[in-house]
Amino acid sequence: MKYARVYALLLVFAFHISCEQNAKNKPQDNISKGHYSESQLKEAVAFKVPASMVRNVRKDKNGNILIASYLGVFRYDGTSFTNLTSEIISPRFSSFWDVLEDRKGNLWFGTKDSGAYYYNGKSFQHFTTRDGLGSNSALHIYEDKAGNIWFGTIGGVSRYDGKSFRNFTTKDGLPNNDINSIMEDKTGKIWFGTRGDACYYDGKTFTIFKNKDGKPFHNVWSIIEDKKGYIWFGDVDGLWRYDGSTFTNISQRGAYAIMEDKKGNIWTTGEVNPKTWALSRYDQKTVYNKKPVVSEIMSGGRMDFLGILEADDESIWFGTGVGVRRYDGKTITDFKGK
Repeated sequence: MKYARVYALLLVFAFHISCEQNAKNKPQDNISKGHYSESQLKEAVAFKVPASMVRNVRKDKNGNILIASYLGVFRYDGTSFTNLTSEIISPRFSSFWDVLEDRKGNLWFGTKDSGAYYYNGKSFQHFTTRDGLGSNSALHIYEDKAGNIWFGTIGGVSRYDGKSFRNFTTKDGLPNNDINSIMEDKTGKIWFGTRGDACYYDGKTFTIFKNKDGKPFHNVWSIIEDKKGYIWFGDVDGLWRYDGSTFTNISQRGAYAIMEDKKGNIWTTGEVNPKTWALSRYDQKTVYNKKPVVSEIMSGGRMDFLGILEADDESIWFGTGVGVRRYDGKTITDFKGK
């Protein structure tokens, strides 16, 4: 009996140590420390809307708006918001960065430091470095024409073919392991914007993108291909356009995100000066001029204008440091608290 009691006490002690260790291994509370207070966390949960920083805004095949916010990924169906990630992680520890619906209708969620999640409408699957993901900072997600899912991380690029990951780093030819954007052009090249240079991957090798003077572009935040096949990208020197042979520095305005709307206007979010960011529109009638006409739709503080999307009704959605907004051509609606 005496030994049984000692054994029981040892089990309790081991359980206590295990609980302490698990607590230490929990994702660090990066959100509430230095970003969101307890009251803001409670507000986000109470309002049931994206009330924290929104890095990316996407669209699903039904036209619903998908919003990746630090405190959860939301879907807006035209009437109300639904938190798609409330079952897998608490608002305090979420820190979501990107969202994607693939061609099969499955959803992918990228996080700041918790890897990536896959959701087929019924159940979730969690991918981390243990499963082959190159880094748990899966900040950007992209699906190529072949159906591969690419993850841009702060540790390189990971490509998932549905069975396994293949990881690419500077050892494979990437100019920098910190990835800002991913885009496949009409020829099948995969473009990457990095904290260092821009490059493209042709399936075999990486080629660093350089301007006419032979100089690389630095800290490329966003890259798109427009309807004409021109490449647009934003770096530390502003907004650039590439027609296949010539580079044109369109504007000194920063381009954190770039989008072409149905009418051919080019929209950007980003820095106007060190203290001011803005939502800007480059008019489609002059967009291929050396200096297109640009309209500043709205301006604000630093990091107040992030991911951008055109909805089916042609309204413009954009992420902010405190939620998501919609511009219908006349009015800007802030959904925080609604």
